[in-house]
Amino acid sequence: MTDPTTHTQGHAAPGEGRPVAPGTPAPSVFVTDRPDAEDVALISDALDEFNVRETGTDDRRSLAVLVRDPATGRVVGGLTGRTSLGLLFVDLFHLPPALRGTGLGSEILRQAEDEARRRGCRAGVLYTISFQAPGFYGRQGWRVLGEVPCDPPGTSRVFMTKDLT
Repeated sequence: MTDPTTHTQGHAAPGEGRPVAPGTPAPSVFVTDRPDAEDVALISDALDEFNVRETGTDDRRSLAVLVRDPATGRVVGGLTGRTSLGLLFVDLFHLPPALRGTGLGSEILRQAEDEARRRGCRAGVLYTISFQAPGFYGRQGWRVLGEVPCDPPGTSRVFMTKDLT
């Protein structure tokens, strides 16, 4: 097993900057399943800065439509995502089983789409899994862009989009 702290001399890919100067330690590269929130924020912010420089558009914003339990005030489900460069990205959407089939999911998605329109978004994108909710999204006007097989066999990631204009 390789020690993730081992430093190796690397070469920059075309367009990724300059190779490390001779005598300068090369940056280390490692894999983790527990990145620090600050590290994720650094990568996200740096990519956002690049996008703003390239497009002249600074419109990336988080978006959440949350459901609170009336007795406890705690969030029990909802939708999270973001808007950027004219697109709504739905990242996560979950409701407890007791709240499904009540119309609440449709209302949450409608509110997210309405907010995205207010922010100038022309379309939305998301992915779900074949055993999750492609039928639900289809009934809300989303259409399948494509599917990618995944595990377990017979299952796929379903990528979907919706015109918001």
